[in-house]
Amino acid sequence: MKSLPTVGAPSVGRITPCNERSAAARTMNPVDLLENRLAQAWPPPRWSPVGVLLAVSGGADSVALLRAALARKAPGPGRLVVAHVHHGLRGAEADADEAFVRQLCDELDVACEVGRADVAQLAATEGDGVEAAARAARYAFLQETAGRLGARYVATAHTADDQAETILHRIVRGTGLAGLSGMETSRELCEGVALVRPLLFVRRVEVIDYLSALDQPFREDTSNRDESFTRNRLRRSLLPQLAADYNPGVVEALLRLGRLAGDAQRLIAAQAERLHTDAVREEGSATVVVDCPSLAGVDNYLVRELLMLIWRKRRWPQQVMGLAHWEQLAAMVDPGASETRKSFPHGVDARRTGEQLVLTRPT
Repeated sequence: MKSLPTVGAPSVGRITPCNERSAAARTMNPVDLLENRLAQAWPPPRWSPVGVLLAVSGGADSVALLRAALARKAPGPGRLVVAHVHHGLRGAEADADEAFVRQLCDELDVACEVGRADVAQLAATEGDGVEAAARAARYAFLQETAGRLGARYVATAHTADDQAETILHRIVRGTGLAGLSGMETSRELCEGVALVRPLLFVRRVEVIDYLSALDQPFREDTSNRDESFTRNRLRRSLLPQLAADYNPGVVEALLRLGRLAGDAQRLIAAQAERLHTDAVREEGSATVVVDCPSLAGVDNYLVRELLMLIWRKRRWPQQVMGLAHWEQLAAMVDPGASETRKSFPHGVDARRTGEQLVLTRPT
């Protein structure tokens, strides 16, 4: 199992399928098993000297992350701080979640930062669903809190089961190679802060066994049983049906697919980086110039990957940039492009001028 990369490095983690795990691991007690997995994926000497923000909802996964991180923190000046978000959605149940997290932090002598969001209002204002609005609110709070506290890492408690659900969800909605790769083990959250998922190598049953061995209570979010949410239907209905009727090892199969797709995607990403070095330059903070002759003979798929990389490097919003947008933009690189100017979501203007594609987004 590879460890999570340091801040700013690409994701290289590998989810180890249960049937590949060693006999020693299978006979290890649940506490050592989970804590060892965390330490292998995210070596404590790497993060113990710096500030770490742990996202804790009060559910089993995040409580296990908190207990394991505290157990394996190496001596050092770094501080573990818990971040909890009250989404304003579940009334007294959400209040009880917050109270539970605060009490747990008091018992463990860990500082706790609590944020509040009106997710229903955010969803109505932004036109997104409740799930998307809640996620946006969480990550906004985590980013703001990490910046304010000077944390170098933000850790979330996504597990291997979450990864399998994510991959299946993307397959159902329609996705490409990057989407099939699932969640990254590590990515840059904002400048100087890495988002890490150190339990992405751990199955949910191992989390429950760990907490049971510690006699550690946790909260259960009743909204996770609400099958009006797509993700819940996948978890509660589709995955069990696939396991029962088609493949008992469907979760492991999805994880293996994600691992293989990730291997391929990293090769493509490396090629896109080289193209970026050869063909792209910036002119000021709002303009990017692409040298089209440098891309002559480059496969259209790689051109699209390069364009996506341009967006990511400049943190231009990608949420509503679908495949049709990327194909239209890539077509403008071709010498025989039929369109020489086109507007794209979030204010990006593309102009083909001579042998250059000029991309501009007002700051």
